[in-house]
Amino acid sequence: MASISLLSRGFYALLAAQFCSALADNALLIVTIALLQRQGLPLWWAPLLKFGFTLSYVLLAPLVGPLADAVPKARLMAWMNGLKIVGLLAMLAGVHPVAAYSLVGLGAAAYAPAKYGLVTELLPARALVAANGWLEVSIVGAALLGTVLGGLLVAPWLGLDLLGWRGLEAALLALMGLYALAALLQLAVPDSGARYPRVRLRPLPLWRDFWRAHLRLWRDAEGGLSLAVTTLFWGVGATLQFAVLRWAEAHLGLSLDRAAYLQAAVAVGVVLGAGAAGRWIALRQAWRVLPLGVLLGGLIVLLAWTPSLAWALPLLVITGAVGGLLVVPMNALLQHRGYQLLSAGRSIAVQGFNENASVLLMLAAYAGALALEVPLLPLMSGFGLLIALAMLALLRGGGVRRAAQAAEAD
Repeated sequence: MASISLLSRGFYALLAAQFCSALADNALLIVTIALLQRQGLPLWWAPLLKFGFTLSYVLLAPLVGPLADAVPKARLMAWMNGLKIVGLLAMLAGVHPVAAYSLVGLGAAAYAPAKYGLVTELLPARALVAANGWLEVSIVGAALLGTVLGGLLVAPWLGLDLLGWRGLEAALLALMGLYALAALLQLAVPDSGARYPRVRLRPLPLWRDFWRAHLRLWRDAEGGLSLAVTTLFWGVGATLQFAVLRWAEAHLGLSLDRAAYLQAAVAVGVVLGAGAAGRWIALRQAWRVLPLGVLLGGLIVLLAWTPSLAWALPLLVITGAVGGLLVVPMNALLQHRGYQLLSAGRSIAVQGFNENASVLLMLAAYAGALALEVPLLPLMSGFGLLIALAMLALLRGGGVRRAAQAAEAD
């Protein structure tokens, strides 16, 4: 992967801070699912965890962009890690896991535009694909180790004991320490110096301004194409995170902690794909990765019907690698065009709104399918076909041609 030479100290400090925060986020999901199971709640509550976590991304999208532009972004990220700690304290106090996890999501919603916006401010356009490759490796590495850490923390054999707390409560204390470490690491991230016109944080004007920004990004050739791809990718991906956990338990006979380890295979693949994208795909060629979306959908269908763990592991790695190759260039292109058309915070807020609205819709559909007892294998196959057909539609439409012409004109 290409090296980031400009402002490397601040960029790598940002990577380290975001890694610790994302590591805790991913481990917390497994721990919170275990809390639901301990309370005897039905299966369809598990996707509602992610639903509640993601809801803030959608409802607060008009606010978090201007908020990220109004204060130094590293400082805001430290504050949001503090808010995540409050969410864990709420779980320890007996608040319902979905409600407490939603509070953690509120912190994550404001964290995201600050994180991506800071990358855009710190680095030149020519470094964005490489930077996104590094960032994606950090995010997916945190997902890989986070799911493993979560599986370890809920494993009955561990017998975790911390400050007099045992079991899942001790696990929550350990994750609070990770969030505190992330907040401390933010102190090493420099202020980019970027400043934007002051905006009053009033709901109605913010919604109007946000909606104008939303339409402007969708109507742009490169921005609209990349936004369509990332919106679809993250909606399907978030839903498949739960589907694969249930698939591993029901189809392969794995326990929750071992099923969490299985997700690490996908993360390894995404790291490999993200690294390859950062090294070999230039920003102006980002649109060329779109056929990989069709392949990704086909791999998901194939995975659903894989009969054994021996076949599932390499297929999960390949699926992750194709996903990394697809989403990293698209994400970099979207950030680049968003920064040109809007501002760093606003463009990421628009991106987050669309991607997380997709997550909400697909998680709601998945939870409804579980409540209706739809068979798992046809359900996973349906998600795979959805992404393949949608990518085919994008390829056959005029968006790819217009994006290619726009890239050549830049």
